[in-house]
Amino acid sequence: MQPIYLDYAATTPVDSQVAQAMSECLERDGKFANPASRSHLYGWQAEEAVEAARGQVAALLGADAREVVWTSGATESNNLALKGLCQPGDHLLVSAIEHKAVLDPAEWLAGQGAEVSYVEPDTTGQVSAEAVEASIRRNTRLVSVMFANNELGTLNPIAEIAQVCRKHQCLLHVDAAQAVGKIPVDVKALGVDLLSVSAHKLYGPKGIGALYVRRSPEINVMAQIHGGGHERGMRSGTLPTHQCVGMGLACELAEQNMERDRANIGALRDTLWQGIKNLPGVRLNGHPSDRLYSHLNVAFDGVDGEMLLLSLRRLAVSSGSACTSATMSPSYVLKAIGLSDAEALSSLRISLGRYTDEQQVQQAIAHIIDVVGKLHTKAS
Repeated sequence: MQPIYLDYAATTPVDSQVAQAMSECLERDGKFANPASRSHLYGWQAEEAVEAARGQVAALLGADAREVVWTSGATESNNLALKGLCQPGDHLLVSAIEHKAVLDPAEWLAGQGAEVSYVEPDTTGQVSAEAVEASIRRNTRLVSVMFANNELGTLNPIAEIAQVCRKHQCLLHVDAAQAVGKIPVDVKALGVDLLSVSAHKLYGPKGIGALYVRRSPEINVMAQIHGGGHERGMRSGTLPTHQCVGMGLACELAEQNMERDRANIGALRDTLWQGIKNLPGVRLNGHPSDRLYSHLNVAFDGVDGEMLLLSLRRLAVSSGSACTSATMSPSYVLKAIGLSDAEALSSLRISLGRYTDEQQVQQAIAHIIDVVGKLHTKAS
C-alpha cells in the first residue's frame, strides 16, 4: 500500500490539466518547435505559447509579462538574482534561515570578495523589518529574505522589509517558492525588486521556474548562462515550451483555486494538529498564526528522530527541507530558532496539499498516535 503523501512542501504532483497541456507541446502535431525560431509557423506557434504562459505567470504575481524571466526553477532564479547583482565589495544581507539555494550562492559570493552578513530570525522563524534595518550598511547592494520558510511555513513581513530597503536605497530579492500559488503575492503592492518562483511547488512541472525582475526603474542583472542572449539578455538557452506552458497553466489554476485551497487545506491541517497536539512532548515549531495554511512543523520531544521517521511508514513526511533529507544532521532552521540538536532531530515537517482529504488526515492522526505511543513506551 502506498503511504499517504504529506510532503507537498517538497514537491506537488502535476495537475492533470497541466500534464495534458504539456503533452500537446511535445509531439510533431503539437507546438514542439523552438520558440526562438522566428522564420516559420512552427516557431511562431511555440513562441506564442511561451509568451501566453509568461503572461499567466505575470498575472499571478501582479507583474508585467516583460518582467518575468524564465529559469529552470527557484534555485536558478535565486542564483541569478544574487550573482547577477552582487560584485566584490558589495554587501549582501540574507536571513540566516534561507533555503540553501540562497545561502550557498551567498557563501560563494563571499569567496569572490562580496561582504555577506546574516539576519537572525526570532523564535518563531520570523525575520523582522527592524532586524533587517539594523544590519543594512552603506554599501548594501541586495537584501534577500524568503516570503515563507520552507520548513516552518512562517511568513515574513515582506512589504515592511521592502520599505526599509527603499529607505536605504538597496534592492530586495524574495525567494517566494513556497508562497506563490498559496497566498496572494503582488510584487507591485509588496514593493519587491526581484522574486523567485518554482512551478513544482504549485502543481506544475519540475525543471521550470521564473525570476521576476522589476523594469521601472530597470534593474541590470548580469547573466550567469551565456549563449544567445535570450530572456532580455539575462538567461540564455532554448526555452522548453512544454514546461513553460505547464507552469503558466499551473499559475492560472493556482489563482482560480487559491481561496478554495486555503479553506480546504487549512481546515485539514488544523484537524491534523488538533488530533496530535495533546500527545506527550508534542509542540508546534514556527509562528502560530503568521504561517502558510499547508505547513505543520512539529517537535516530538523525548522521541528519537530517526526512529520516528523510520517508524511512520504509512506517511510520506520529512524531517526538513528536501535538499538536506539525505543527512540526519539537525536542521539549521530549527537550530536558529532555539531548538537543541535533540529537539531539532525529533521534529517533522508535515505539509498538506490540494489532493489531501479528510480520510487521509484521520489515518495520519491514528498512525502518528500509535507510533509515538510505542516509541515513548520503548524509551521509558
